[in-house]
Amino acid sequence: MLVACAPGFYDQARTGAAPVATEALQRIAALYAIEAEIRGKAPELRLAARQARSRPLVGDLFGWFEAQLAHLPGSSKTAEAIRYALNHRDGLEQFLQDGRIEVDTNTVERAARPVALSRKNALFAGSDEGAENWAAVASLIETCKMNGVDPQRYLADLLIRLVNGWPQARIDELMPWHWGTAKTA
Repeated sequence: MLVACAPGFYDQARTGAAPVATEALQRIAALYAIEAEIRGKAPELRLAARQARSRPLVGDLFGWFEAQLAHLPGSSKTAEAIRYALNHRDGLEQFLQDGRIEVDTNTVERAARPVALSRKNALFAGSDEGAENWAAVASLIETCKMNGVDPQRYLADLLIRLVNGWPQARIDELMPWHWGTAKTA
């Protein structure tokens, strides 16, 4: 969640005129280097690595933020970025408490991007009911992707099962996360 405070620093560091912002990004990058090493590992291992390696860096980062804030003009963009980080510290440190949580929300944002990009197309759905159907199908396709299911194969199989009389009482078995295990009706 530390990436949430990075844009404010990035904008300042890009010009090269804000050494405090540049150092903040370097400190945040050190945390991302640890995350790159533990990505894909079991939550318990990620949590242990974060407790041993990331927690001290995060503590140092926030201590450094407080020290820097005392030396910066209150109205500066860098001071604003530091105040944002300090005000949201609990949320920014949440990844240190649970190995299942990612350090940022980039994965979720990437998954949601196709839905956001199709919003313009949904404007031409023809009616409110058409737009609702469009949203349902788009949501189903993205759910397939998030569960490692090929949307085209899933939808073809789903429609065949429904046409062949899949029981309404077992409709939950056809959800993408259960798709491979659904038995013939």
